[in-house]
Amino acid sequence: MEAQSGYGVLGKAFQLLRAVQAGAATPRELSERTGISRATTYRLVTALQGAGLLAPDGKGGWMLGTWLHELAAQATDPLLVTARPVMQELHEATGESIQLYRRAGDVRVCIAAVEQAAGLRDTVPMGNELTMSAGSAAQVLLAFTADPGTEAVSEQAFGPVLLRRVRQRGWAESVGQRALGVASVSAPVHCSNGRLLALCLSGPISRMTREPGRQYAQPVVRAARSLTDAL
Repeated sequence: MEAQSGYGVLGKAFQLLRAVQAGAATPRELSERTGISRATTYRLVTALQGAGLLAPDGKGGWMLGTWLHELAAQATDPLLVTARPVMQELHEATGESIQLYRRAGDVRVCIAAVEQAAGLRDTVPMGNELTMSAGSAAQVLLAFTADPGTEAVSEQAFGPVLLRRVRQRGWAESVGQRALGVASVSAPVHCSNGRLLALCLSGPISRMTREPGRQYAQPVVRAARSLTDAL
């Protein structure tokens, strides 16, 4: 009978992760490479998938999950290494979810996130692509961009008056734009290489109210300026 102690289970989980990293994917391959029975392999892989450590590869097997890729990126990307403590501090001060976005054509991409232990609609995993036509982060990325090709998108999505106001006050807010029940406040982060990012704080309207900027604009702007100075 296979050991069922906590250490034994953890050791088997690491064996499976290393096997996937080495190229094993199907239940049969994983079982043969690790010596773990197929029943135990399936049970552990299901748990690892639920934790984001493994993901289906679309061919009946598994590959390393998004959470492992996120950890690797955050450990090696200088921008993310610098941003993480600032975002963590803002999260601890406000209790809300924090994201960092960059624009990629017609979408904005979440390149870093500090989430609550139990998030609902305000949770945005790292790597997610969201619309440029809704949300405070989209407003910031459009309002402060130097790309003349965004003018038509800007006017269609938010209108020049709103984006001019965002530029003047240095932050943006949204209520129920990206998702029902979610509010957010964002501010620009200007990197030394010319890249524009948007630091965003999001949470339920029930906590942030329909005027989230009143309470959260100042801490978000301070954090964004701290990141600008560091980057």
